[in-house]
Amino acid sequence: MDKPKRSTQADHQDGDACKLEMDACKKMKARVPELAEMIISQCSDHDCYTHIEYEPIPAEAFVSDLIDKFREIIFPGYFSRGKLDPANMKYSIGQSVSVLFDMLSEQITHHVRHDCLRYDLPCSECEHSGQAKALAVLESIPRIRKMLATDVQATFDGDPAAKSHDEIIFSYPGIYAIMVHRVAHRLFELSVPLLPRIMSEHAHSLTGIDIHPGATIGPRFVIDHGTGVVIGETAEIGTNVRIYQGVTLGALSLPKDAGEKYRGKKRHPTIEDDVIIYSGSTILGGDTVIGARSVIGGNVWLTESVPPDTTVMTEHPRLIYKSAGNYAKGDAS
Repeated sequence: MDKPKRSTQADHQDGDACKLEMDACKKMKARVPELAEMIISQCSDHDCYTHIEYEPIPAEAFVSDLIDKFREIIFPGYFSRGKLDPANMKYSIGQSVSVLFDMLSEQITHHVRHDCLRYDLPCSECEHSGQAKALAVLESIPRIRKMLATDVQATFDGDPAAKSHDEIIFSYPGIYAIMVHRVAHRLFELSVPLLPRIMSEHAHSLTGIDIHPGATIGPRFVIDHGTGVVIGETAEIGTNVRIYQGVTLGALSLPKDAGEKYRGKKRHPTIEDDVIIYSGSTILGGDTVIGARSVIGGNVWLTESVPPDTTVMTEHPRLIYKSAGNYAKGDAS
């Protein structure tokens, strides 16, 4: 029978070290209530931003569910949770529309009431307003669906890599971002606060495509690849426009006090029909107009208008080729 091992001095030292460590951890943990009180007391500081009200402010999780429900109805059968067939279509879509109305009217009501209470605005009958605006958005779905159909077709027409319309609807980030924008833009037109911007930022976080809900975008709009695209609030985009990754339709640099002075003014460019803008290009300014059928090459910087039927490109760069320890310069062409 094995004899029990005797504890050694090293074992005692290890045990003492553990106790000391536990005591130190307890002391640190004991400070948490004190720090919590400090954090809580700062919530009444007017220099900090908090939202501690009885009326909840909508969370992004609710917005994600709302977008999913719009997607389910705008593209029937593609994103439905259950099987959708001719026999159950009327019931299934009818149920989805009813659920969407409840979700949307509730969210709009929260947003409208939030602004009323937070900024002490005159009563706007929040719940009635929420339901009326939700109905107005639902009435727009057939038009939005037709616009998105042109976007899908234009994407297919211009992309040899696309094997089908289904592939584009399921997997192209540009279509997702445009779909969210077309819904958010309608909410923006109806003067719904906060919600359209939260929707656009949700799409931005998923796709890398940042479209302000105020931007006006015509049919057959294509965002190819899309990562890094930025489209500002007052941008106007015509029919059959295609832009590539990294394109910015932005505002010129504004002074520090520009918020109130320029709010609601035209600050972003106008892109006319049938324009192509290649990757990395930046077009700035509310007075900048890119004329119809023009082509803007990659990495172009524009702050002035371009007449119709114009191609704008940078000069061919000079590249340096390194071979066997020697450098050879040459034109990129």
